[in-house]
Amino acid sequence: MNNTAIQKKTRCFLPATIEINWNNIHPYFEDLVKRNISSVSDLNKWMLDRSELEAVLEEDFAWRYIKMTCNTTDEEILKSFEDFATNIEPQLATYSNILNQKIVDCKFLNELPISEYEIYIRSLKNQLALFRAVNVPIFTALQLAQQQYGSIAGAMSVTIEGQEYTLEQASNFLKDQDRNIRKSAYENIQQRRLQDRQQLDELFNKLIELRHQVAANAGFDNFRDYQFQALGRFDYNAADCITFHDAIAKEVVPILKANSIKRAAKMGLETLSPFDTEVDISGKAALKPFANGNELIDKTILCFKKINPELGNYLAIMKANNLVDLDARKGKAPGGYNYPLAETGAPFIFMNSANSVRDLTTMVHEGGHAIHTFVSSNLLLNDFKHTPSEVAELASMSMELISMNHWDVFFDNEADLKSAKAEQLKDTLKTLPWVATIDAFQHWIYTNPKHTNEERAAAWENIFDRFGANFVDWTNYPAQKQNLWQKQLHLFEVPFYYIEYAIAQLGAIAIYRNYLANPEKTLQQYLAALKLGYTKSMKEIYETAGIEFNFSAAYIKELMHFLTTELQKVTEE
Repeated sequence: MNNTAIQKKTRCFLPATIEINWNNIHPYFEDLVKRNISSVSDLNKWMLDRSELEAVLEEDFAWRYIKMTCNTTDEEILKSFEDFATNIEPQLATYSNILNQKIVDCKFLNELPISEYEIYIRSLKNQLALFRAVNVPIFTALQLAQQQYGSIAGAMSVTIEGQEYTLEQASNFLKDQDRNIRKSAYENIQQRRLQDRQQLDELFNKLIELRHQVAANAGFDNFRDYQFQALGRFDYNAADCITFHDAIAKEVVPILKANSIKRAAKMGLETLSPFDTEVDISGKAALKPFANGNELIDKTILCFKKINPELGNYLAIMKANNLVDLDARKGKAPGGYNYPLAETGAPFIFMNSANSVRDLTTMVHEGGHAIHTFVSSNLLLNDFKHTPSEVAELASMSMELISMNHWDVFFDNEADLKSAKAEQLKDTLKTLPWVATIDAFQHWIYTNPKHTNEERAAAWENIFDRFGANFVDWTNYPAQKQNLWQKQLHLFEVPFYYIEYAIAQLGAIAIYRNYLANPEKTLQQYLAALKLGYTKSMKEIYETAGIEFNFSAAYIKELMHFLTTELQKVTEE
């Protein structure tokens, strides 16, 4: 593969070009429904044709979503997204159920090699068990409601010293050495968030109601239990997550509490305020690892090439084909993502860079997802590429840590490099309690679906306090503390997609530990795991990566010891 070419697979079922609307694609679904399968060879051909059809539609939807998040103010783009959600997606849900049933009922199913198809068939049976026709229009309503969060958040901006900034850009002021500047920026950002508090509360109430109805229609007592099955969490359950929360509270929160006490002492403060957690306590100005999005992608390509030339080449392909949108600007949806393009075999990376170390982390994180997309693109069926989040996030979070060994491309001197690594390792530590907070909050929300806004705010505070409340004094900012959850887009757009970050973070730390001991072997294991897609269980994929699928208190304690030891090596006393 050269630096620019993307070779799409030749279509065998659909025309090379076809306008995606229901009238045009409906006949291909009817073909699959009515086609006679009289041999295992016929079954294989049928599955390949279905896979191709689904890949084409997934990529079409991907581009509608990408364009909408890149410009939330364009009404035509929004209409295109809504058209798919309203006129195509409900039909897909119905036909997918029919086609799943056809495969499961096929008498040749048992002739497929179980080692390759066991996970796939398990997924089909799970989807069949959950499908309810009455939920199809509710999913459409959810799809349309969820995208409103991006529009609301994307419109948020603040004016600081006469200049307008997105909230992502304004957050850079929280690293300023002048405490008054940090305080002013923090209050501006939070006040802007509070302006939309009621609107986002109302949107979230609507989402909770719709999600609870989906669960009730499928015979579940609550949306949590429904969503655990819908997400295919075969390797752990809700009780395991609660045990995980307890382990994080026991093993990680005390480390961060001790660190916050040290930080306050070094800053000459009795307690930290919410705007005191990001500034470099050595007195240095905030690090600027790159100047703009173009420099960010170029430096990341070089960084990845130092890990392995082919990894850098994947990102070079993306840049050459305009598959990145990195700079923050007003009108973009918040956050960042890597969106696989199912037919192309390459992804699109979206983020809101404000030229900070955290943006560097986001880039290498999404770059890890991108590598995953590329190396699993040749799997036989489209469904084989639909990896569970616990595996997808292992790919990305591991790359955050592995790439640190080559961050010298971003920093000119050793002191800045150490400072950046220290920031990354501290953020790795902080990830675990924040994930536990968001996950525990969701458990409460969906097992108490009739709660009021006030009860939700109180529940948030109780859970947030349990995991340290960011280890700052919120006395002067009670409303901001209660409203902090609204910045987490996962709560609005992808419910219960969050505990995966903590599970994968532990895996990433374990991979990094292996990488420091044996880089070449660890990288081979890492890539071998990613190439599996979702053709093996999560536990088998983690084992292929050379690590355990384990989130016990003892394992967390072991990994925290390693992480804090590494942090000490790059922290200036």
